[in-house]
Amino acid sequence: MSEVAGRKGRVLVLYVSASGNTAAMAKLVGEGAGAVPHTEVRVLSINEATAEDLVWCDGIAVGSPTNLGTIAWEMKRWWDVTAVPLWPKIDGKLGCAFTACGGHHGGGELTCLTILTVLMNFGFLVFGVTDYVAPGETLHYGAVCPGAPNAESEQESCRLLGRRLAEWVQVLVCNRPSLAPPSAELRTSA
Repeated sequence: MSEVAGRKGRVLVLYVSASGNTAAMAKLVGEGAGAVPHTEVRVLSINEATAEDLVWCDGIAVGSPTNLGTIAWEMKRWWDVTAVPLWPKIDGKLGCAFTACGGHHGGGELTCLTILTVLMNFGFLVFGVTDYVAPGETLHYGAVCPGAPNAESEQESCRLLGRRLAEWVQVLVCNRPSLAPPSAELRTSA
């Protein structure tokens, strides 16, 4: 813990995006993480990110478009090729997921679960978020947007995911319990 004491928490937002929707989500996730004090954020596409970025981070938010109900092949390849040499060395980091899909019920939750499964195979401690950002809208498995995050509730879902990741990094990695997430808010009706 002493090597972490006093330094900023490090959050990596790693994404692949074909149409720009997942990239827009990644930017919002990064904004949410950056809103937490003592947090340094890198928002990188898989074309920019290296294995060193993965070593650098304390927590990671991984985003992929939903392709045929699962992650894009480019994201899977990044973990299979770029990250796999680090497999036993990055155990214990925090992770979460987000995805843009073609529409409601288009496989977004399956994609998030696939991302979480990949992260668990690398030893990441993964989480969902119990808060509701709007009536009937939560991100138990990660943030899911049908298309671009145009609605305020979709944008807030992305920001909340990043914020929650940074809060957990601050508490569990950087030993800053004062930055613990607030109690979840249940918003079931307008």
